[in-house]
Amino acid sequence: MTSRRQFLRALAATLPAAALYELVHAAPQQPSPPRSIWLPLMGQSQQSQPARPAASQSVWLPLVGQMQPRDPFDWPILGPASGTMRQAFDWLMARTRSYTAVDIARIVRAYARIGTHVGVDWFLAMAQMCHETGSLTSWWSDLPRRNPAGIGVSGATREGTPDTPPGAEWAWDGARWQAGWSFPSWADHAVPTHLGLLLAYALKDEHATDDQLTLMAQTLGGRNLGSLRGIAPTITGLNGRWAVPGTMYGQRIVVLARQMRAASAG
Repeated sequence: MTSRRQFLRALAATLPAAALYELVHAAPQQPSPPRSIWLPLMGQSQQSQPARPAASQSVWLPLVGQMQPRDPFDWPILGPASGTMRQAFDWLMARTRSYTAVDIARIVRAYARIGTHVGVDWFLAMAQMCHETGSLTSWWSDLPRRNPAGIGVSGATREGTPDTPPGAEWAWDGARWQAGWSFPSWADHAVPTHLGLLLAYALKDEHATDDQLTLMAQTLGGRNLGSLRGIAPTITGLNGRWAVPGTMYGQRIVVLARQMRAASAG
C-alpha cells in the first residue's frame, strides 16, 4: 500500500496535490456524452418504445437478488459501488508501472462517473479490470492499447508487418499481430466499453433504462451477444463466458475487490 508520504511525492512530480485531490475525491458528475462514441438507438421511435424506468430508480435491484442475503463470493453487477475511489486509486498506484498518478485518478473517476450514471457497481468493474490486467501491468492494458478487461483478446496471432494489420481489432506486439481491441482513450472509449459490456451481460433491453440502453447500443455497435444477453446479473454469471474456462472467474474478482478495499486506509 502506498504511504501518504510516497503518495505526496508521486503527486509532486505530476501536478499540485490540491488538483489531484480534486480528481480523486470530487463527487462523480453526470457524464457529458462524447460525440464520438455515444450512439443513438437504432430502429426505435419514441412512440414505439415501452416506458423505461428513470435512471435514478433502482428498479433492477430485485433482478439481482439485492433483497436477499448477499452471497460472499457472488456480488451483483448492478447497484451501488462496493468500494471507494480512494481504495481503487491506492491499489493501482501501488502496482502500476506505466501510468502516473494523474492517469490513475482520471481512470478511477471515469469508472465512478459513468458507472454511477448507468447503475453499475463500478468498483466491482474495476476489480475485474485489475484481475484481467494485473492491476494495469499487462501488455494489453498498457499504452497505446488501453484494453481494460481482455476485450476481444482471444490469443489468436497473425504474421505480417507493422503497417498491414489483418483487421481493425488487432495490435502489433513488435513481432506479430495479436487479436484484441485497442482504445484511443480511457475515459471516452475503454471505460464506457467495459461498463457497457457488463450491462449487456447483466440486462436485457426490457429491463434497462434509457441511459443503459444508450451505453449498450454504443458498446455493442451492431454486435449481438445472443443468448448471453442478460445471463449474468451477478459476477459469477460471467464464469466460462467472459473468460474460458473461467470456472471461478467471478469468485476471484470478488476476492480481489475485498483485497482492494482492505489494502487502503481511505
